[in-house]
Amino acid sequence: MSDKLCLTRDEIKAMARSPLKERQLRFLRQNGIRHYIDGKGWPVVLRAAVGADPEPPPQPKVPKWQPNKA
Repeated sequence: MSDKLCLTRDEIKAMARSPLKERQLRFLRQNGIRHYIDGKGWPVVLRAAVGADPEPPPQPKVPKWQPNKA
């Protein structure tokens, strides 16, 4: 699974302020944060569910326009 699509376990741990999966799940349910549980019982949160966008794509540098008759 891509790290850019989902929050990492460390990010979820920091958000829920708990390393325990039961407390993390309780935190997500109480705050209405959409999530699902993976095969090992850990919560998985999509970045779109919390509004955390990954870094924006770099914008190409466009040279400043100057007239030829300067």
